[in-house]
Amino acid sequence: MTNISYKILGLVTGGALLLNAVAMAQTAPAALPVEPPLPKNWHQLDYKTDGYYGISLKQAYNLLKGKKSKQVIVAIIDSGVDTLQRDLTGVLWTNPKEIPGNGIDDDHDGYIDDVHGWNFLGGPNGKCDFNETTEEIREYARLKAKYDNATEATASNKKEYNYWLKVKTTRDSTVDKAQAEIKQLSPLLNVLMVTSGIIKNELKLTSDVSFTVADLDKIKSANDTVMQSKTIWTGILQEEGGDATSAKTIKDLSEYLKKLNSDINPDLDARKTIMDNDPDDNSSSKYGNNLLKFEDASHGTGVAGLIGAIRNNGYGIDGVADNVRLMPIKAVPDGDEYDKDIANAIRFAVDHGAKVINMSFGKKISPHKNWVDSAFKYAAAHNVLLVMAAGNDNQDIDAKPEFPNDQFADGSGNDAANMINVGASSAKLNEKLAATFSNYGKKNVDVFAPGVKVTSIDKDAEFDTADGTSFASPITAGIAALLLEYYPTLSARQVKQIILKSATPLTGTMVLKPGSTTEKVDFTTLSKTGGIVNAYKAVLIASQTKGELKK
Repeated sequence: MTNISYKILGLVTGGALLLNAVAMAQTAPAALPVEPPLPKNWHQLDYKTDGYYGISLKQAYNLLKGKKSKQVIVAIIDSGVDTLQRDLTGVLWTNPKEIPGNGIDDDHDGYIDDVHGWNFLGGPNGKCDFNETTEEIREYARLKAKYDNATEATASNKKEYNYWLKVKTTRDSTVDKAQAEIKQLSPLLNVLMVTSGIIKNELKLTSDVSFTVADLDKIKSANDTVMQSKTIWTGILQEEGGDATSAKTIKDLSEYLKKLNSDINPDLDARKTIMDNDPDDNSSSKYGNNLLKFEDASHGTGVAGLIGAIRNNGYGIDGVADNVRLMPIKAVPDGDEYDKDIANAIRFAVDHGAKVINMSFGKKISPHKNWVDSAFKYAAAHNVLLVMAAGNDNQDIDAKPEFPNDQFADGSGNDAANMINVGASSAKLNEKLAATFSNYGKKNVDVFAPGVKVTSIDKDAEFDTADGTSFASPITAGIAALLLEYYPTLSARQVKQIILKSATPLTGTMVLKPGSTTEKVDFTTLSKTGGIVNAYKAVLIASQTKGELKK
C-alpha cells in the first residue's frame, strides 16, 4: 500500500555509491542531467497527438460531445478516502436513505450512518485496524502449533497440512525478503536523512522545508560532502520524478520500512484489540464504523481521484469519468486485507447500487477464498463489473497466482465475465513500456494501463505522483464508468469485452520483461490482449454495440 517508488528499491542494488558517498573524501561526479517531469495528465493523453502512451481521453470526450450521460456509482474498496478533499467533495456517493450523524440505521441495512460508504476495519470509539501484517504471517502464526512438527503421515487433516506447507514456504520467503530489504534500506534511509540536512543547510532551508531536484541545481560548492550529498539526492529525485520532494521520499521510505518490520515483528492481536472481530467467522457482515479517513487514506484518495475527480474545476486533476458518484469502502489496511472484509465490502457495494468496483489490492495467500469467490459471483449476478490491480511483484501470475482472482476454488470458473485484471504501463513506447514492477500473465492479466509516475490527488489537499498497478486499475475503472454513463444498456460483460477490444495488440514491441534489466519479450506475451486500454477506441466500440440491458 505504501507509495514508495519501485525505482528506489532498484537503486539499492547498486547502492554502494549511495551508502558510501558521504564517507568518501573525493570529488563528487558531475551532476546528472535533470529529466523534465512528465505531464501530470500523461495517462490521459494520446500517443499520436502527444507522444505519451495514455488512454486518449480527450479524443473520447470529443466523440461523446452532445450526448447525455447517466450517473454511475463506482465503489472504491481501498484504504479509505479523504472525504473533504476538494476534488472529491462534489462527487462522493451519498446514501439517500441515511440521515447523517443521528446514530440511527435509517435505511435498516445494518450499518449506522453509512452516509458516504463504510469502514470494515473500524472499531468502537472511532478506532481502526489500519496497521496489519501480510496474510502468510497471520496464517503461519495460526497454524504453527498444529503443524510445525507434523509430517504428511502424522497430520490428521491432509488438506490443511498441505495448505500449511504452502503458507510456511510463502511466509519464509516474505520474512527473508523483508530482512534483506531492511538491511539494505535502513542504511539508505540514514544516508538520506543525513544528506538531506546537509542540503538544507546549504540552501538555507529550515528543517521542516522540503527540496526538489530543481533546488539542487542551485548548489555550487567546493565542499566535497555537499556535492556528494547533491549527487545522491539528484539520482534519487530524478528516479522519483522531476517534481518529487525530499520530504515525501523520506516519508515513503520510512513507511515502507515500517511495513517490512510488521512482517518481522507483527502485531497479531491488533484486530481483536481494536475491533474485537474474528476474521475467521463470517456469520455476520454488520461490523465496522462509518469513519473513512485515517492516516493511511492517501492510497484510496489517489485511486478515487483517478476515477472521478471533478473535471475542469481548475484544481487538482481531472478524473477519467465525468458523471460518477464515488463510494469509498475501507477494507484494506497497510498490510494484507482480510478475505472476510473484502467479501463483505463487495456485497455492500453491490447492495448500495455500485455498477463498477475498483480493487487496488492483492496478496499471496487467501484462507477464505470461497467467501470472496461467492462475493464475485454475487457481483456478477447483479451485473457489477470488478476491476482488479494485477499486483506489483513482477511475477507471472499464471504460474504464481495473486488473490483475489477469478479462478474459483470450487472449480466453477476461471475467467469471470465481470472481472478485469490490469497490469501497469509507462509513458513511452520503448523497451520500458511494461512497468518493471508489474505482474503479468497471458491468461490472467487482461490488459495494461498507465501506472508509472501517475499523478493524482492525495489527502489533506496534497498531490502525489506514484507507481503501481494500483493506479492502472482505477484508470481502467474510470473508462468502464464512462462507458456506462453514456451507454447504460451495456452489461458488465459487454463493458469488459469492449475495454479489452480497445487495447490494440502491440505486436513486435519488444520490452524489458518486468523484473529484468536485460531480458526482452514481446509486449503481447504479458497479457491476454497484448495492449493498453484506450478510452477513445472503447467509446467508439461502445457506440456501435447494442446493449444487453433494458433502458
